Amino acid sequence: MPPAGIRMSPVRLQFLGSGDALGSGGRLQTCLHLHGGGAGGMLMDIGASSLVAMKRAGVDPSSIEWIALTHLHGDHFAGLPFLVLDGQFSRRARPLTIAGPTGVEARVKAAMDVLFPGLSGVAQRFPLQFVELVDRRPTTLGPVLVTPFAVVHASGAPSYALRVEYGGTVIAYSGDTEWTDALVEASAGADLFVCEAYFFDKRVKYHLDWATLSANRTRLTSRRLIVTHMSQDMLDHLRAVDVETAHDGLTLTLG
Repeated sequence: MPPAGIRMSPVRLQFLGSGDALGSGGRLQTCLHLHGGGAGGMLMDIGASSLVAMKRAGVDPSSIEWIALTHLHGDHFAGLPFLVLDGQFSRRARPLTIAGPTGVEARVKAAMDVLFPGLSGVAQRFPLQFVELVDRRPTTLGPVLVTPFAVVHASGAPSYALRVEYGGTVIAYSGDTEWTDALVEASAGADLFVCEAYFFDKRVKYHLDWATLSANRTRLTSRRLIVTHMSQDMLDHLRAVDVETAHDGLTLTLG
């Protein structure tokens, strides 16, 4: 809680990217920006197009102090090599902590070297730290508390939904997954649940469709629900969706 008489700034969630891996609807890949609330800037996921998204939205990449990754697919973590390189050229000094599934450091450094050979071996101008998330184990990142919940999505490492306590606000984020009861637990009582709805009513392995999510809505106790990571099929059916839907640049004020 803030000291008596101190008014905390509201928490804002900005969808820098709301799209899928294929850029459906011309949308940028997944990147959710949390800021305000007396805490530093944080990202949930950072797809390959995220540095472009940040600069387009006027977000200083060096203001990001923590990044929590749901899983290790390119449209959710491949923006990291570009962010690190930008930090080198901009003479970033602020430390950066990256939290993700088991093996996150090795996967990120491998991506760095594929895209920019030798980058992982360059001495960074700023402290760069990796933290491995463990299912249902709360992890502290500065003033942020992140609790991962294992979900059903093959990515070469564990995939998680995230429950993030930030600036007195609780935000849950599904990442990519087919329906699992872990989503009920991760989003219980949250101020906001950001959930994938990849297809409208087509059921595919490892992804969630709107029809299945809608059928389970009464089990969700979050105060607010917004869907994201939509394929062209889902975008074509938005008139039939009766909850909020994300788009690039959408900014929500929470709390």
